[in-house]
Amino acid sequence: MPVFELSRRLVFPPPHLAEPDGLLAVGGDLSVERLLLAYRSGIFPWYEKGAPLLWWSPDPRCVLFPERLHISHSLRQTLNASRFRATVDGGFRSVIRHCATARRRGQRGTWITAEMLEAYVRLHEAGYAHSVEVWEGNRLAGGLYGVALGRCFFGESMFSRVANASKCALVFLVRGLQGLGFAMIDCQVESPHLLRLGAQPIPRPDFLARLRQALASPTLKGDWSALAPFQKSDFA
Repeated sequence: MPVFELSRRLVFPPPHLAEPDGLLAVGGDLSVERLLLAYRSGIFPWYEKGAPLLWWSPDPRCVLFPERLHISHSLRQTLNASRFRATVDGGFRSVIRHCATARRRGQRGTWITAEMLEAYVRLHEAGYAHSVEVWEGNRLAGGLYGVALGRCFFGESMFSRVANASKCALVFLVRGLQGLGFAMIDCQVESPHLLRLGAQPIPRPDFLARLRQALASPTLKGDWSALAPFQKSDFA
Protein backbone atom coordinates (compact mmCIF):
# COMPACT_ATOMS: atom_id res chain seq x y z
CA MET A 1 0.00 0.00 0.00
CA PRO A 2 1.22 3.57 -0.62
CA VAL A 3 2.38 5.83 2.20
CA PHE A 4 0.11 8.87 2.25
CA GLU A 5 1.51 12.40 2.04
CA LEU A 6 -0.34 14.78 4.34
CA SER A 7 -1.32 18.28 3.30
CA ARG A 8 -2.32 21.23 5.48
CA ARG A 9 -5.79 19.73 5.82
CA LEU A 10 -6.40 18.32 9.28
CA VAL A 11 -7.08 14.76 8.21
CA PHE A 12 -5.45 11.31 8.36
CA PRO A 13 -6.02 8.24 6.20
CA PRO A 14 -7.67 5.24 7.90
CA PRO A 15 -5.20 3.27 10.05
CA HIS A 16 -5.93 -0.02 8.26
CA LEU A 17 -4.21 1.40 5.16
CA ALA A 18 -0.82 1.46 6.93
CA GLU A 19 2.16 -0.44 5.58
CA PRO A 20 2.93 -3.84 7.18
CA ASP A 21 5.46 -2.15 9.48
CA GLY A 22 2.81 0.36 10.62
CA LEU A 23 3.92 3.39 8.59
CA LEU A 24 0.82 5.26 7.44
CA ALA A 25 1.66 8.80 6.37
CA VAL A 26 4.39 11.41 5.95
CA GLY A 27 4.31 15.18 6.39
CA GLY A 28 1.86 17.43 8.15
CA ASP A 29 2.82 19.21 11.34
CA LEU A 30 2.96 18.80 15.12
CA SER A 31 0.22 21.24 16.05
CA VAL A 32 -1.87 20.47 19.11
CA GLU A 33 -4.90 19.92 16.89
CA ARG A 34 -3.17 17.44 14.58
CA LEU A 35 -1.59 15.51 17.45
CA LEU A 36 -4.95 15.17 19.20
CA LEU A 37 -6.59 13.98 15.99
CA ALA A 38 -3.79 11.46 15.49
CA TYR A 39 -4.14 9.96 18.97
CA ARG A 40 -7.93 9.83 18.69
CA SER A 41 -7.45 7.95 15.40
CA GLY A 42 -4.96 5.42 16.79
CA ILE A 43 -1.99 7.10 15.10
CA PHE A 44 1.22 8.56 16.55
CA PRO A 45 4.32 10.41 15.23
CA TRP A 46 7.75 8.80 15.32
CA TYR A 47 10.75 9.96 13.33
CA GLU A 48 14.43 10.86 13.72
CA LYS A 49 16.20 14.19 13.41
CA GLY A 50 16.72 15.12 9.77
CA ALA A 51 13.98 12.76 8.56
CA PRO A 52 10.49 13.78 7.43
CA LEU A 53 7.63 13.66 9.91
CA LEU A 54 6.28 10.09 9.93
CA TRP A 55 2.95 8.82 11.30
CA TRP A 56 2.38 5.22 12.43
CA SER A 57 -0.39 2.80 13.33
CA PRO A 58 1.17 -0.63 13.91
CA ASP A 59 -0.61 -3.96 13.92
CA PRO A 60 -0.50 -5.54 16.43
CA ARG A 61 -0.62 -2.73 18.98
CA CYS A 62 1.05 -3.08 22.38
CA VAL A 63 -1.21 -2.13 25.30
CA LEU A 64 -1.20 -2.45 29.07
CA PHE A 65 -4.50 -2.99 30.83
CA PRO A 66 -4.09 -1.46 34.30
CA GLU A 67 -5.43 -4.52 36.11
CA ARG A 68 -2.81 -6.70 34.39
CA LEU A 69 0.26 -4.78 35.53
CA HIS A 70 2.87 -7.30 36.63
CA ILE A 71 5.05 -6.33 39.57
CA SER A 72 8.00 -8.67 40.01
CA HIS A 73 9.30 -9.68 43.41
CA SER A 74 12.38 -7.48 43.06
CA LEU A 75 10.31 -4.49 41.95
CA ARG A 76 7.92 -5.02 44.86
CA GLN A 77 10.90 -4.96 47.21
CA THR A 78 11.99 -1.64 45.70
CA LEU A 79 8.48 -0.21 46.08
CA ASN A 80 8.25 -1.32 49.71
CA ALA A 81 11.66 0.10 50.61
CA SER A 82 10.30 3.67 50.54
CA ARG A 83 13.37 4.71 48.60
CA PHE A 84 11.43 6.81 46.11
CA ARG A 85 8.55 9.24 46.12
CA ALA A 86 6.50 10.18 43.09
CA THR A 87 4.73 13.24 41.73
CA VAL A 88 2.57 13.88 38.70
CA ASP A 89 2.86 16.95 36.47
CA GLY A 90 5.65 18.24 38.67
CA GLY A 91 8.26 18.75 35.96
CA PHE A 92 7.04 17.87 32.48
CA ARG A 93 9.81 19.61 30.55
CA SER A 94 12.50 18.02 32.71
CA VAL A 95 11.04 14.56 32.20
CA ILE A 96 10.81 14.85 28.42
CA ARG A 97 14.34 16.28 28.24
CA HIS A 98 15.68 13.30 30.19
CA CYS A 99 13.73 10.93 27.93
CA ALA A 100 15.27 12.63 24.90
CA THR A 101 18.83 12.17 26.15
CA ALA A 102 18.46 8.69 27.66
CA ARG A 103 20.70 6.07 26.10
CA ARG A 104 18.75 3.08 24.80
CA ARG A 105 20.14 -0.26 23.74
CA GLY A 106 20.17 -0.66 19.97
CA GLN A 107 19.43 3.01 19.25
CA ARG A 108 21.98 5.59 18.11
CA GLY A 109 19.77 8.64 18.50
CA THR A 110 16.39 9.77 19.72
CA TRP A 111 13.00 10.38 18.14
CA ILE A 112 12.37 13.17 20.66
CA THR A 113 13.74 15.99 18.55
CA ALA A 114 13.64 19.63 19.66
CA GLU A 115 10.51 20.03 17.52
CA MET A 116 8.84 17.04 19.20
CA LEU A 117 9.82 18.26 22.65
CA GLU A 118 8.20 21.64 22.14
CA ALA A 119 5.11 20.06 20.58
CA TYR A 120 4.50 17.90 23.65
CA VAL A 121 5.19 20.80 25.98
CA ARG A 122 2.40 22.62 24.14
CA LEU A 123 0.17 19.58 24.64
CA HIS A 124 1.03 19.65 28.34
CA GLU A 125 0.25 23.35 28.59
CA ALA A 126 -3.08 22.65 26.86
CA GLY A 127 -3.86 20.08 29.56
CA TYR A 128 -3.55 16.87 27.52
CA ALA A 129 0.00 15.64 28.19
CA HIS A 130 1.18 14.55 31.63
CA SER A 131 4.35 13.41 33.36
CA VAL A 132 5.22 11.24 36.34
CA GLU A 133 8.39 12.10 38.24
CA VAL A 134 10.17 9.71 40.60
CA TRP A 135 12.47 11.33 43.15
CA GLU A 136 15.29 9.96 45.26
CA GLY A 137 15.57 12.70 47.85
CA ASN A 138 15.67 15.89 45.80
CA ARG A 139 17.12 14.17 42.74
CA LEU A 140 14.96 13.31 39.72
CA ALA A 141 15.65 9.58 39.43
CA GLY A 142 13.27 8.64 36.63
CA GLY A 143 9.94 9.31 35.03
CA LEU A 144 7.64 9.02 32.07
CA TYR A 145 5.25 11.11 30.00
CA GLY A 146 2.31 10.62 27.70
CA VAL A 147 -1.05 11.92 26.50
CA ALA A 148 -4.46 11.32 28.08
CA LEU A 149 -7.71 11.37 26.10
CA GLY A 150 -10.95 9.99 27.43
CA ARG A 151 -10.01 6.94 29.50
CA CYS A 152 -6.91 6.04 27.49
CA PHE A 153 -3.35 7.04 28.35
CA PHE A 154 -0.94 7.04 25.42
CA GLY A 155 2.51 6.36 26.83
CA GLU A 156 5.32 8.07 24.94
CA SER A 157 8.62 7.49 26.73
CA MET A 158 10.28 6.82 30.07
CA PHE A 159 13.75 7.13 31.55
CA SER A 160 15.76 6.01 34.56
CA ARG A 161 18.81 7.57 36.13
CA VAL A 162 18.54 5.10 39.01
CA ALA A 163 17.70 1.40 38.62
CA ASN A 164 13.96 0.66 38.61
CA ALA A 165 12.94 4.33 38.79
CA SER A 166 11.02 4.25 35.51
CA LYS A 167 9.25 1.04 36.56
CA CYS A 168 8.22 2.76 39.80
CA ALA A 169 6.90 5.67 37.72
CA LEU A 170 4.77 3.24 35.73
CA VAL A 171 3.40 1.64 38.90
CA PHE A 172 2.48 5.06 40.26
CA LEU A 173 0.81 5.99 36.97
CA VAL A 174 -1.15 2.74 36.73
CA ARG A 175 -2.43 3.02 40.30
CA GLY A 176 -3.54 6.59 39.63
CA LEU A 177 -5.20 5.68 36.34
CA GLN A 178 -7.05 2.81 38.00
CA GLY A 179 -8.45 5.30 40.50
CA LEU A 180 -9.66 7.43 37.59
CA GLY A 181 -11.28 4.53 35.76
CA PHE A 182 -8.89 4.38 32.81
CA ALA A 183 -9.33 1.41 30.50
CA MET A 184 -5.86 1.01 28.98
CA ILE A 185 -2.40 2.40 28.40
CA ASP A 186 -1.24 2.47 24.78
CA CYS A 187 2.39 1.33 24.70
CA GLN A 188 2.53 1.55 20.89
CA VAL A 189 5.22 -1.02 20.04
CA GLU A 190 6.07 -4.04 22.16
CA SER A 191 9.41 -4.57 23.84
CA PRO A 192 10.69 -7.24 26.27
CA HIS A 193 10.74 -4.58 29.01
CA LEU A 194 7.06 -3.73 28.53
CA LEU A 195 5.99 -7.36 28.17
CA ARG A 196 7.62 -8.20 31.51
CA LEU A 197 5.52 -5.46 33.09
CA GLY A 198 2.31 -7.01 31.79
CA ALA A 199 1.81 -5.30 28.43
CA GLN A 200 0.52 -7.41 25.56
CA PRO A 201 0.08 -7.11 21.79
CA ILE A 202 -3.49 -6.99 20.51
CA PRO A 203 -4.79 -6.77 16.91
CA ARG A 204 -5.18 -3.21 15.62
CA PRO A 205 -8.96 -3.58 15.05
CA ASP A 206 -9.32 -4.65 18.70
CA PHE A 207 -7.23 -1.68 19.82
CA LEU A 208 -9.27 0.76 17.74
CA ALA A 209 -12.55 -0.63 19.10
CA ARG A 210 -11.29 -0.31 22.68
CA LEU A 211 -10.02 3.18 21.91
CA ARG A 212 -13.43 4.28 20.67
CA GLN A 213 -14.97 3.06 23.92
CA ALA A 214 -12.32 4.85 26.00
CA LEU A 215 -12.83 8.09 24.07
CA ALA A 216 -16.54 8.06 24.87
CA SER A 217 -15.62 9.28 28.38
CA PRO A 218 -14.70 12.94 28.98
CA THR A 219 -11.04 13.93 29.01
CA LEU A 220 -9.55 15.01 32.33
CA LYS A 221 -7.71 18.10 31.11
CA GLY A 222 -5.33 20.24 33.13
CA ASP A 223 -2.93 19.69 36.01
CA TRP A 224 -3.31 16.22 37.52
CA SER A 225 -1.28 16.91 40.66
CA ALA A 226 -4.40 17.78 42.67
CA LEU A 227 -6.38 14.69 41.64
CA ALA A 228 -7.05 12.37 44.59
CA PRO A 229 -5.62 9.17 43.00
CA PHE A 230 -2.22 10.87 42.72
CA GLN A 231 -2.08 12.41 46.18
CA LYS A 232 -0.27 9.48 47.80
CA SER A 233 3.38 9.98 46.83
CA ASP A 234 4.98 6.86 48.34
CA PHE A 235 4.65 3.31 47.06
CA ALA A 236 4.09 1.23 50.19
